Amino acid sequence: MSLPQERITDEITEEIRTYWEGAIIKKTANKKTLNKETIMRKLPKNSDVSEYVNQVSLIGRLSGEPFEKVLPSGDKVVEFRVVIERGTNSVKDKRKIVDTIDVAAWSALNRKVALKLDENSWVCVFGSIRRRFWQSPAGLASRWQVEASDISTL
Repeated sequence: MSLPQERITDEITEEIRTYWEGAIIKKTANKKTLNKETIMRKLPKNSDVSEYVNQVSLIGRLSGEPFEKVLPSGDKVVEFRVVIERGTNSVKDKRKIVDTIDVAAWSALNRKVALKLDENSWVCVFGSIRRRFWQSPAGLASRWQVEASDISTL
């Protein structure tokens, strides 16, 4: 099921602004480019961010059902993938380019929300990017994923 373009651009943008006060949202309508100084001015005054910002906001649809894993440490995590369209390759080539982003929900609340998501449902995820390392039979392995701090359906 796809959402009408008007809903994506108007209602979802408003929902995001309501959801995450103080968030830095790049405005594509007026093609405003954010540089480091602009971003630092937009951060809340009580923020303990000095020069580094690791904030991710995603809007897309789930590519499959979320699944829960129990790690050897006993910790639980729910993982899922969000598919985000980038547009087309070129004017002649009408194939859509997509990014598939791995998301991990660690907190009890986010795990509960994630497990209620259905394949192809629209979702909004806020979090930060992390690189996970673990020992595999072939040696040290790693992967990049977004660690969700807030998950909501749209």
